[in-house]
Amino acid sequence: MIYLDHAATTPMRPGVWDAMRPFSEDVFGNSSGIHGISRRAKNALEEARERIAVSIGARPMEIVFTSGGTESDNLALKGSALNSTPRRGVVTVVTEHEAVLESTDFLRRIGFPTMQVGVDERGAVDLEALLDAVDAKTAVVSVMYLNNETGVVQDLAKIVETIKEHDSDVLFHSDAVQAFASETIDVDELGVDLLTITGHKFGGPKGAGLLYVREGTPLEPILHGGGQELGRRSGTHDVAGAVGLATAMEAAASDRARFRSQVGQIRDAFEKRMLAGVDDLVVNTPETGRSPQHLNLRFPGVRNETLLLRLDRARVAASAGSACQSGASEVSHVLEGMGLNADQARESVRFSFGWNSTSDEATEASDIVIRLTEELR
Repeated sequence: MIYLDHAATTPMRPGVWDAMRPFSEDVFGNSSGIHGISRRAKNALEEARERIAVSIGARPMEIVFTSGGTESDNLALKGSALNSTPRRGVVTVVTEHEAVLESTDFLRRIGFPTMQVGVDERGAVDLEALLDAVDAKTAVVSVMYLNNETGVVQDLAKIVETIKEHDSDVLFHSDAVQAFASETIDVDELGVDLLTITGHKFGGPKGAGLLYVREGTPLEPILHGGGQELGRRSGTHDVAGAVGLATAMEAAASDRARFRSQVGQIRDAFEKRMLAGVDDLVVNTPETGRSPQHLNLRFPGVRNETLLLRLDRARVAASAGSACQSGASEVSHVLEGMGLNADQARESVRFSFGWNSTSDEATEASDIVIRLTEELR
């Protein structure tokens, strides 16, 4: 299989499972216990927390371990709104991940004021509309750092600075799930109060993520129980997952320069071959301000569901958009938000590259996509 769906999930990087294994076998204790095997697990958990904090320029106690991006996004938005009376509102963007949009919709349904602002044809946030949407009732603004479907990178530090100058009491959250592999993340430089990361997008384990919570940020827990994570997220810790997450973050950070250069070159060469080989091909990913690993293409006259099925038979993995959507038949809300109609969105396919992508695989895949497109037309 030629795997071009790294935006959905990635294979684990070398060394990650080896780092996790002891905490699935020998050091299996509950990190909240008091005996020796639990203390060893607790020590490993806190060491992982410290390593992760260093990776994003945070303090260890600002790291809240979660089960992944969806839980972190839910905690950020619901926790901010539920804890910020009389500020209960949420402002976000139409192209956000479903975890943010569905959390916002839930809050709307229980009476909280919410607003979704638009983007331009490149997918860049309309900053003026964002400012206009923020008022005295707004608890939190949430803007994704790097879009999971198109790869557009927002000028996050500028957006945060502008919002904070407009209203310093508003909390700012960013879903940075897609960004960590290619973008340097320093929470102080970005100015965010809350930030979502999950390990399986850059070579870590599935089911292991975090929410960065700036010290002093009010947050109501959405999981109640034993009070782990300083009361912010109850539940028995997945120590192996936390260790794997820390190991993958360190590996991804040290590999970032190589990743941006090499993976970007592979993506660009794939794009060039596709443009040369497919008539009327449309690139939905912007020419500038984009990640090195994402490419969203529209094949006029070809349904993405049909093309993806044919690609799968040819042992090439790609997708129609977010892996959290129910299937290729779903119309991408991201592409619609950028101005494409439903038919155009259903002609669009996302190819995403990762830390272990190779030029030979990309070349072979482009030849297969070109051939299949010709056959389907």
